[in-house]
Amino acid sequence: MNYATRKRQAVLFTTLPGLVTIGLMLLVPLASLGFLSFNTYDVNSGIKSAFSFENYVAIFTDSYYGLVFVRTLRIAFAVTFLSVCAGTLEAVVLSRMNPKYRSILLLVNFAPLLISVVSRTLGWALLIGPMGILNEMLTGVGILDSPLRLMYTETGVIVALTHVLVPFVVIAVWTALGRGDPLVEKAAVAMGASPFTVFRRIILMQALPGILSGGVVVFSLAASAFATPQIIGGARLKVASTLAYDEFLNTMNWPLGAAVAVVLILVIVAIVTLGSRMVEKRFPQVFK
Repeated sequence: MNYATRKRQAVLFTTLPGLVTIGLMLLVPLASLGFLSFNTYDVNSGIKSAFSFENYVAIFTDSYYGLVFVRTLRIAFAVTFLSVCAGTLEAVVLSRMNPKYRSILLLVNFAPLLISVVSRTLGWALLIGPMGILNEMLTGVGILDSPLRLMYTETGVIVALTHVLVPFVVIAVWTALGRGDPLVEKAAVAMGASPFTVFRRIILMQALPGILSGGVVVFSLAASAFATPQIIGGARLKVASTLAYDEFLNTMNWPLGAAVAVVLILVIVAIVTLGSRMVEKRFPQVFK
């Protein structure tokens, strides 16, 4: 047995437990969800094991489902844009800070991730509600005449989701900037480049892999978020995840709920793949 064969066997042996775990924990449930989505549902008899595209036809022909998916993607893109802008600037500042203060700010930055998503979202509800702390303060000092309407709106959902998802961009961009050469910036300044040119042509290019990876994570989490849209958005502001939840547990139409979940997964995968390919094609030198 030569060295190459032994190496392939070693790689297979070490990765096999992970592949089995992924298969059992991820692929099998997803396959079951896919099969379920092709079943039908009857109010009187329940789920029928009959292969049908009925659920997908309903999703793609009913304007209500189209409205829900458009809203879901609109919120996800808005959260991704805000998170990338805020997270990139924060990562640039952190990469230039004194390590002692940087550790403190990193702890503050990742603090939202240490709190339960339900507790964190309820905190936002108390903060931005009609009688919340923010409105009481703004109306109390005379800045606003009436409470700011953020609860049960897309704006409130976007703000709450951005708050918790920014750290994913920060860590990704900070890691990417750490691999860059600081001498390149000094050379650009010595050659007479303006601060904006240095940021656009050097810092931003060094951060681009982190921006892409962080943006992918944020978009996926924002598009599939459940607790925040359910609490902040309320019952009327449906997104795809809350719609699937209602179909599963309220109307008991599991096949339709499974179809909604499958379409959401496919849409997220398609957008993430297409976006990544476009960025890598536009900036091939960055991803070499």
